[in-house]
Amino acid sequence: EVQLVESGGGLVQAGGSLRLSCAASGFTFDDYAIGWFRQAPGKEREGVSCISSSDGSTYYADSVKGRFTISSDNAKNTVYLQMNSLKPEDTAVYYCAAAGRVVAGFLSREYDYWGQGTQVTVSS
Repeated sequence: EVQLVESGGGLVQAGGSLRLSCAASGFTFDDYAIGWFRQAPGKEREGVSCISSSDGSTYYADSVKGRFTISSDNAKNTVYLQMNSLKPEDTAVYYCAAAGRVVAGFLSREYDYWGQGTQVTVSS
């Protein structure tokens, strides 16, 4: 059974940091690109960051570039999203997703599996 389980969300003040984790199981982790998406109330889901399984290349949305860092621990089948300098506009449910290809972008349709999401709330 394929599972993606996010953790690490919570409530933080603006300027603070959180680290999200995405633990994957049930598929060959090394063959899948992993992405982080977020969805705020009343807004469409948007891609935040993704990491290639082939060479570890990372990609970021402009809104988080320089503040968020994605990384992968293949030995643990886990991807992390370190979020620094958080802003109230970062408030959203954050999802990780796995795409059955070595490189993927920020289109939801590229991804085959999704986690249940973790809430991130940034207070001003």
